[in-house]
Amino acid sequence: MSWLVEGTMQNGRTFRPSDWVDRVSGVLAKFGADHRLRYGAVRPCYVKGKKCLLVQKTLEHDDPVAFEYVSAFVRANGLQMYDLLAGTEEEETGSDDTVKELGAVA
Repeated sequence: MSWLVEGTMQNGRTFRPSDWVDRVSGVLAKFGADHRLRYGAVRPCYVKGKKCLLVQKTLEHDDPVAFEYVSAFVRANGLQMYDLLAGTEEEETGSDDTVKELGAVA
């Protein structure tokens, strides 16, 4: 199960800077032995052509500090966050009109 954070604020405006997804997910990513960036429970993705942030719900228990960081960022900037149900096609298929994950999975 995951949450999806969009770059649209609750007032309908687009959040700036435009690379906010890369910044937030990059802070929580690690470099692997092959020197490639590995995303964990927080990773960039595309939904209907828009870059979004995919946050696995396990983050809340596995890394409470990281979860609070992401939650505080979402609240402070008035971003829209949606609950994705586990096992839905949106998470599994990654079709063009659903969630497409980017980068390597740790």
